[in-house]
Amino acid sequence: MKISARNSLSGRIKSITEDSVNNEVVIELAPDVEITSVVTKASCEHLGLKVDGTAYAVIKTSNLMVAVD
Repeated sequence: MKISARNSLSGRIKSITEDSVNNEVVIELAPDVEITSVVTKASCEHLGLKVDGTAYAVIKTSNLMVAVD
């Protein structure tokens, strides 16, 4: 797989929560380190995403905001 994104994080699919159009996919990158993405149900099916399977969280953005209290 070749992609232009600089941030590609491999992990285990911890959960998939299905909704009517989109699914919420939680990927565990390390113990107690998770990232969540919302993708279409069709994309989940096309990619064959399954709980306990391996997936990549690919992050590409031109703008990332960080805030603290």
